[in-house]
Amino acid sequence: MTTPKLKNRWLIALSAIGIHISIGSVYAYSVMTNPVKGIFDVEGSTIKWAFKIAILFLGFSAAFLGPWVEKVGPRVSGTAAGILYGVGILGSGVAVQIESLILFYACYGVIGGIGLGLGYITPVSTLVKWFPDKRGLATGMAIMGFGLSALIFGPVMQYLFDGVGVTNAFYILGVVYLVLILSSARYIERPPVGYAPQGFDKSASKTIKEDISNITAKEAFHSRRFYYIWIMMFINISCGIAIISAASPLMQEKLDYTPMEAAAVVGLIGVFNGLGRLLWSGLSDYLGRPNTYVLFFAFQILAFYFLPQIRTELIFLTILFTVITMYGGGFATLPAFLGDLFGTKQLGAIHGLVLASWALAGVAGPTIYDVVKQTTGSLDITLKVFSGLFVLAFIISLLMKHSVNSAYKLKNEALA
Repeated sequence: MTTPKLKNRWLIALSAIGIHISIGSVYAYSVMTNPVKGIFDVEGSTIKWAFKIAILFLGFSAAFLGPWVEKVGPRVSGTAAGILYGVGILGSGVAVQIESLILFYACYGVIGGIGLGLGYITPVSTLVKWFPDKRGLATGMAIMGFGLSALIFGPVMQYLFDGVGVTNAFYILGVVYLVLILSSARYIERPPVGYAPQGFDKSASKTIKEDISNITAKEAFHSRRFYYIWIMMFINISCGIAIISAASPLMQEKLDYTPMEAAAVVGLIGVFNGLGRLLWSGLSDYLGRPNTYVLFFAFQILAFYFLPQIRTELIFLTILFTVITMYGGGFATLPAFLGDLFGTKQLGAIHGLVLASWALAGVAGPTIYDVVKQTTGSLDITLKVFSGLFVLAFIISLLMKHSVNSAYKLKNEALA
């Protein structure tokens, strides 16, 4: 009996990127707002509900379908993600053609949103197992694809809307996503049990430690560290989404930018969002995951507090873009951190449970921003509120760091 040929782990990573670049096109939703609202003859805020529904279903489908993803494996779940997301986009085309707003919400928001959630978590635990030596870098590459997707598909969408019309654009995009995700899912698979890359010896590594535990999602859900990381992610996402949504008026108010100049910088935010995912997740392999999050929150306490007072353009933009890299970096470092904390037994399921924070933060962040801004009439006070939230996140990150260090100390004493 011949042993099946081992797949190339870098092609596995490329397949994961293929999935994430496809589903990450949801970040280019603003490109379709104006064309679609014209079809339905409604306000842009009404059309944006499809995006909000999609993010909501992304978070909750990732949470509830995580155990199923672990059970059936990445090829089956990736295929399901491709079918759901592709059908959701194709169905959106039908909704536009027959001018049914309810159908548009159902297809783009619900069906497409479930495909988003499945596609987001599908490659994660697989990549962690293929790259025990580069956990942060590997998951960062895939999740970087999600962050950078808008740069690719945003112009493509606009070109199609202008060239073939709104309905046909959705049909073409649906087919493109189907092909990309299904072909990527066909190659991706788990490594053999006990796999280690050639020449890799975890016990001899100075930067890579054994996982603290290797437990199920249910067991992780009852641990203190799960709630530490959940709250940390909720705050990082809430504040990050708020600063992204406030970026244009913030620059117009503080730097006297024109709306067009501010819009150009908003485009760059997408670049730093994507690059930050690769940068920080890769650095976390060397800094340590707890230290990376402590750094995130310490910097952002000061950034959100002082940013409104800075009038020097270069310093203002440097701080803003650094915050955006940390927003993206929080997503990309998360899977590797969860692997460190809970092992790889049900990493996809655990990752999905934590991503429920994304669903709630996507609503909470902009809502907190709007309420505080309308109540106080001050952008400065609004950002100081978020600075205060980062104080809480910073304290929790220190508790997490202490908990992790204590766990490793106990583990080393038990092995001694």
